[in-house]
Amino acid sequence: MRALYVDLDATLLGPDGALLRGADKSFSLAGVRALEACDRAGAEVVLMSGRRQVTVAENARLFGQRSYIFEAGSCLVVDGEELWLTGDLMPGEQGSIHDQIEDSGAPAMLLEEYAGRLEYHDPWHRGREVSHLFRGLVDAREVDALLEREGHGALRLVDNGGVHRRSPALVGLADVRAYHLVPRGASKANAVARHMRAAQIEPQDAIAVGDSREDLETAAHVGAFWFVANALQSDPTLREVIAGRPNVRVAEETHGAGVYEAVVTTLAERRHPLS
Repeated sequence: MRALYVDLDATLLGPDGALLRGADKSFSLAGVRALEACDRAGAEVVLMSGRRQVTVAENARLFGQRSYIFEAGSCLVVDGEELWLTGDLMPGEQGSIHDQIEDSGAPAMLLEEYAGRLEYHDPWHRGREVSHLFRGLVDAREVDALLEREGHGALRLVDNGGVHRRSPALVGLADVRAYHLVPRGASKANAVARHMRAAQIEPQDAIAVGDSREDLETAAHVGAFWFVANALQSDPTLREVIAGRPNVRVAEETHGAGVYEAVVTTLAERRHPLS
Protein backbone atom coordinates (compact mmCIF):
# COMPACT_ATOMS: atom_id res chain seq x y z
CA MET A 1 0.00 0.00 0.00
CA ARG A 2 1.43 3.35 -1.06
CA ALA A 3 -1.35 5.78 -0.19
CA LEU A 4 -4.33 6.33 2.07
CA TYR A 5 -6.82 9.03 1.04
CA VAL A 6 -8.88 9.81 4.12
CA ASP A 7 -11.71 12.17 4.91
CA LEU A 8 -11.53 14.19 8.11
CA ASP A 9 -14.88 14.96 9.74
CA ALA A 10 -16.87 11.89 10.84
CA THR A 11 -14.11 9.67 9.45
CA LEU A 12 -10.58 10.10 10.82
CA LEU A 13 -11.91 12.59 13.37
CA GLY A 14 -14.38 11.68 16.07
CA PRO A 15 -17.38 13.71 17.31
CA ASP A 16 -16.88 17.48 17.26
CA GLY A 17 -13.81 17.05 15.02
CA ALA A 18 -11.64 15.53 17.77
CA LEU A 19 -8.83 13.24 16.65
CA LEU A 20 -8.47 11.72 20.12
CA ARG A 21 -12.14 10.88 20.72
CA GLY A 22 -14.11 7.83 19.65
CA ALA A 23 -17.80 7.52 18.84
CA ASP A 24 -18.78 7.70 22.52
CA LYS A 25 -16.43 10.69 23.02
CA SER A 26 -14.10 8.64 25.20
CA PHE A 27 -10.34 9.02 24.68
CA SER A 28 -9.10 7.01 21.69
CA LEU A 29 -5.78 6.63 19.88
CA ALA A 30 -7.28 4.64 16.99
CA GLY A 31 -6.96 7.47 14.46
CA VAL A 32 -3.35 8.08 15.47
CA ARG A 33 -2.62 4.36 15.21
CA ALA A 34 -3.99 4.40 11.67
CA LEU A 35 -1.57 7.19 10.77
CA GLU A 36 1.26 5.32 12.50
CA ALA A 37 0.49 2.11 10.61
CA CYS A 38 0.64 3.99 7.31
CA ASP A 39 3.95 5.58 8.27
CA ARG A 40 5.48 2.23 9.19
CA ALA A 41 4.28 0.76 5.89
CA GLY A 42 5.68 3.68 3.89
CA ALA A 43 2.21 4.76 2.74
CA GLU A 44 1.51 8.46 2.26
CA VAL A 45 -1.60 9.83 3.97
CA VAL A 46 -3.51 12.43 1.96
CA LEU A 47 -6.22 14.29 3.86
CA MET A 48 -9.36 15.18 1.91
CA SER A 49 -12.02 17.48 3.29
CA GLY A 50 -14.73 20.00 2.63
CA ARG A 51 -13.01 22.30 5.10
CA ARG A 52 -11.23 25.53 4.21
CA GLN A 53 -7.56 25.38 3.20
CA VAL A 54 -6.27 26.98 6.39
CA THR A 55 -7.92 24.30 8.52
CA VAL A 56 -6.86 21.32 6.41
CA ALA A 57 -3.33 22.70 6.06
CA GLU A 58 -3.03 22.91 9.84
CA ASN A 59 -4.19 19.30 10.23
CA ALA A 60 -1.73 18.18 7.57
CA ARG A 61 1.06 20.00 9.43
CA LEU A 62 0.09 18.43 12.75
CA PHE A 63 -0.03 14.97 11.16
CA GLY A 64 3.22 15.51 9.26
CA GLN A 65 1.65 15.04 5.81
CA ARG A 66 2.86 16.63 2.55
CA SER A 67 -0.38 16.61 0.57
CA TYR A 68 -4.02 17.48 1.20
CA ILE A 69 -7.29 18.19 -0.60
CA PHE A 70 -9.54 21.03 0.55
CA GLU A 71 -13.01 22.48 -0.10
CA ALA A 72 -14.51 19.25 -1.44
CA GLY A 73 -11.81 18.65 -4.03
CA SER A 74 -11.49 22.19 -5.34
CA CYS A 75 -7.74 22.14 -4.90
CA LEU A 76 -4.96 19.60 -4.30
CA VAL A 77 -1.87 20.84 -2.47
CA VAL A 78 1.39 18.90 -2.90
CA ASP A 79 4.50 20.15 -1.10
CA GLY A 80 3.00 23.65 -0.97
CA GLU A 81 2.05 23.76 -4.67
CA GLU A 82 -1.63 24.42 -5.33
CA LEU A 83 -3.24 22.45 -8.16
CA TRP A 84 -6.69 23.90 -8.81
CA LEU A 85 -9.44 21.67 -10.17
CA THR A 86 -12.03 24.39 -10.71
CA GLY A 87 -11.98 24.73 -14.50
CA ASP A 88 -12.42 28.26 -15.82
CA LEU A 89 -13.05 29.64 -12.33
CA MET A 90 -9.70 30.59 -10.84
CA PRO A 91 -8.73 32.99 -8.05
CA GLY A 92 -7.36 36.24 -9.42
CA GLU A 93 -8.36 39.71 -10.50
CA GLN A 94 -12.06 38.84 -10.41
CA GLY A 95 -11.77 37.85 -6.76
CA SER A 96 -11.88 34.50 -5.07
CA ILE A 97 -13.76 31.62 -6.65
CA HIS A 98 -16.24 31.96 -3.77
CA ASP A 99 -16.86 35.58 -4.78
CA GLN A 100 -17.26 34.66 -8.44
CA ILE A 101 -19.85 32.00 -7.56
CA GLU A 102 -21.72 34.53 -5.42
CA ASP A 103 -21.66 37.09 -8.23
CA SER A 104 -23.25 34.52 -10.55
CA GLY A 105 -26.42 34.59 -8.47
CA ALA A 106 -26.54 30.81 -8.07
CA PRO A 107 -26.36 30.73 -4.24
CA ALA A 108 -29.16 33.26 -3.87
CA MET A 109 -31.29 31.32 -6.36
CA LEU A 110 -30.87 28.08 -4.41
CA LEU A 111 -31.68 29.70 -1.07
CA GLU A 112 -34.86 31.15 -2.56
CA GLU A 113 -35.88 27.97 -4.39
CA TYR A 114 -35.30 25.74 -1.36
CA ALA A 115 -36.36 28.08 1.43
CA GLY A 116 -37.01 26.04 4.57
CA ARG A 117 -34.90 23.18 3.19
CA LEU A 118 -31.54 24.87 2.64
CA GLU A 119 -29.55 27.53 4.49
CA TYR A 120 -25.95 28.59 4.93
CA HIS A 121 -24.05 26.33 7.35
CA ASP A 122 -23.36 29.10 9.82
CA PRO A 123 -20.70 29.82 11.03
CA TRP A 124 -18.60 27.39 8.95
CA HIS A 125 -19.65 28.98 5.65
CA ARG A 126 -17.64 32.09 6.49
CA GLY A 127 -14.16 32.83 5.14
CA ARG A 128 -14.25 30.25 2.37
CA GLU A 129 -12.15 30.55 -0.79
CA VAL A 130 -14.19 28.39 -3.13
CA SER A 131 -17.35 26.62 -2.07
CA HIS A 132 -20.60 27.98 -0.71
CA LEU A 133 -21.40 25.74 2.25
CA PHE A 134 -25.04 24.98 3.01
CA ARG A 135 -26.96 22.67 5.32
CA GLY A 136 -30.42 21.21 4.89
CA LEU A 137 -32.03 18.36 3.02
CA VAL A 138 -32.32 18.43 -0.76
CA ASP A 139 -31.74 16.06 -3.69
CA ALA A 140 -28.35 17.05 -5.08
CA ARG A 141 -29.20 15.61 -8.51
CA GLU A 142 -32.38 17.68 -8.62
CA VAL A 143 -30.38 20.77 -7.66
CA ASP A 144 -27.82 20.07 -10.38
CA ALA A 145 -30.61 19.84 -12.96
CA LEU A 146 -31.97 23.20 -11.74
CA LEU A 147 -28.53 24.79 -11.97
CA GLU A 148 -28.23 23.54 -15.56
CA ARG A 149 -31.66 24.89 -16.54
CA GLU A 150 -30.95 28.28 -15.00
CA GLY A 151 -27.63 28.78 -16.77
CA HIS A 152 -25.36 27.69 -13.93
CA GLY A 153 -24.23 24.41 -15.45
CA ALA A 154 -20.60 25.15 -14.55
CA LEU A 155 -21.53 24.50 -10.91
CA ARG A 156 -22.73 21.45 -8.97
CA LEU A 157 -23.95 20.66 -5.46
CA VAL A 158 -21.94 18.14 -3.42
CA ASP A 159 -23.54 16.09 -0.64
CA ASN A 160 -20.78 15.90 1.98
CA GLY A 161 -22.58 13.93 4.69
CA GLY A 162 -24.69 14.53 7.77
CA VAL A 163 -24.34 17.37 10.28
CA HIS A 164 -25.97 18.05 13.64
CA ARG A 165 -26.24 21.84 13.65
CA ARG A 166 -29.47 23.37 12.33
CA SER A 167 -31.45 26.58 12.80
CA PRO A 168 -35.11 26.77 13.87
CA ALA A 169 -35.97 27.16 10.17
CA LEU A 170 -34.87 23.57 9.52
CA VAL A 171 -36.27 21.97 12.66
CA GLY A 172 -38.91 20.06 10.70
CA LEU A 173 -36.45 18.22 8.47
CA ALA A 174 -35.95 14.51 9.09
CA ASP A 175 -32.21 14.84 8.48
CA VAL A 176 -29.71 17.65 7.94
CA ARG A 177 -26.76 17.31 5.60
CA ALA A 178 -23.87 19.51 4.47
CA TYR A 179 -23.74 20.63 0.84
CA HIS A 180 -20.99 22.41 -1.08
CA LEU A 181 -21.74 24.47 -4.17
CA VAL A 182 -18.55 24.14 -6.23
CA PRO A 183 -17.29 24.36 -9.82
CA ARG A 184 -18.32 21.23 -11.72
CA GLY A 185 -14.77 19.91 -12.12
CA ALA A 186 -14.08 20.06 -8.40
CA SER A 187 -14.41 16.71 -6.61
CA LYS A 188 -12.49 14.61 -4.15
CA ALA A 189 -12.38 11.85 -6.78
CA ASN A 190 -10.70 14.12 -9.34
CA ALA A 191 -8.25 15.37 -6.73
CA VAL A 192 -7.36 11.81 -5.70
CA ALA A 193 -6.82 10.84 -9.35
CA ARG A 194 -4.62 13.92 -9.86
CA HIS A 195 -2.47 13.07 -6.85
CA MET A 196 -2.12 9.45 -7.96
CA ARG A 197 -0.89 10.55 -11.38
CA ALA A 198 1.59 12.98 -9.85
CA ALA A 199 2.93 10.36 -7.41
CA GLN A 200 2.72 7.52 -9.98
CA ILE A 201 0.54 5.40 -7.71
CA GLU A 202 -1.38 2.51 -9.24
CA PRO A 203 -5.00 1.89 -8.14
CA GLN A 204 -4.16 -1.40 -6.44
CA ASP A 205 -1.65 0.41 -4.25
CA ALA A 206 -4.12 2.89 -2.74
CA ILE A 207 -7.21 2.87 -0.55
CA ALA A 208 -9.63 5.60 0.47
CA VAL A 209 -11.81 5.92 3.57
CA GLY A 210 -14.78 8.22 4.08
CA ASP A 211 -18.34 8.67 5.25
CA SER A 212 -20.23 10.40 2.41
CA ARG A 213 -21.45 9.87 -1.14
CA GLU A 214 -18.84 12.35 -2.33
CA ASP A 215 -16.12 10.29 -0.64
CA LEU A 216 -17.50 7.16 -2.30
CA GLU A 217 -16.74 8.52 -5.77
CA THR A 218 -13.03 8.05 -5.05
CA ALA A 219 -13.69 4.29 -5.34
CA ALA A 220 -13.34 4.68 -9.12
CA HIS A 221 -9.64 5.41 -8.72
CA VAL A 222 -8.39 3.27 -5.83
CA GLY A 223 -8.08 -0.43 -5.16
CA ALA A 224 -10.56 -0.33 -2.29
CA PHE A 225 -12.84 2.24 -0.73
CA TRP A 226 -13.98 1.84 2.87
CA PHE A 227 -16.95 3.40 4.62
CA VAL A 228 -16.54 3.82 8.36
CA ALA A 229 -19.47 2.18 10.16
CA ASN A 230 -21.03 5.48 11.26
CA ALA A 231 -21.55 6.43 7.60
CA LEU A 232 -24.23 3.78 7.17
CA GLN A 233 -25.61 4.43 10.63
CA SER A 234 -26.17 8.03 9.58
CA ASP A 235 -27.43 7.21 6.07
CA PRO A 236 -28.75 3.64 5.65
CA THR A 237 -29.53 4.33 1.97
CA LEU A 238 -25.80 4.09 1.27
CA ARG A 239 -26.23 0.30 1.24
CA GLU A 240 -28.25 0.65 -1.95
CA VAL A 241 -25.62 2.91 -3.49
CA ILE A 242 -22.73 0.50 -2.86
CA ALA A 243 -24.57 -2.59 -4.10
CA GLY A 244 -22.68 -4.16 -6.99
CA ARG A 245 -19.47 -2.24 -6.32
CA PRO A 246 -16.97 -4.99 -5.45
CA ASN A 247 -14.18 -2.69 -4.28
CA VAL A 248 -16.35 -0.95 -1.65
CA ARG A 249 -16.18 -2.26 1.91
CA VAL A 250 -17.74 -1.25 5.22
CA ALA A 251 -15.72 -1.22 8.42
CA GLU A 252 -17.18 -2.67 11.59
CA GLU A 253 -15.80 0.26 13.58
CA THR A 254 -16.65 3.95 13.50
CA HIS A 255 -14.54 7.10 12.98
CA GLY A 256 -10.79 6.70 13.59
CA ALA A 257 -11.19 3.07 14.68
CA GLY A 258 -12.80 2.36 11.32
CA VAL A 259 -9.89 3.99 9.51
CA TYR A 260 -7.47 1.91 11.56
CA GLU A 261 -9.46 -1.22 10.67
CA ALA A 262 -9.29 -0.37 6.96
CA VAL A 263 -5.54 0.24 7.07
CA VAL A 264 -4.49 -2.81 9.09
CA THR A 265 -6.87 -5.09 7.17
CA THR A 266 -5.41 -3.91 3.88
CA LEU A 267 -1.83 -4.34 5.09
CA ALA A 268 -2.59 -7.82 6.47
CA GLU A 269 -4.24 -8.93 3.24
CA ARG A 270 -1.25 -7.69 1.24
CA ARG A 271 1.10 -9.75 3.42
CA HIS A 272 -1.09 -12.85 3.37
CA PRO A 273 -3.23 -12.80 0.21
CA LEU A 274 -6.03 -15.32 -0.08
CA SER A 275 -5.06 -18.23 -2.35
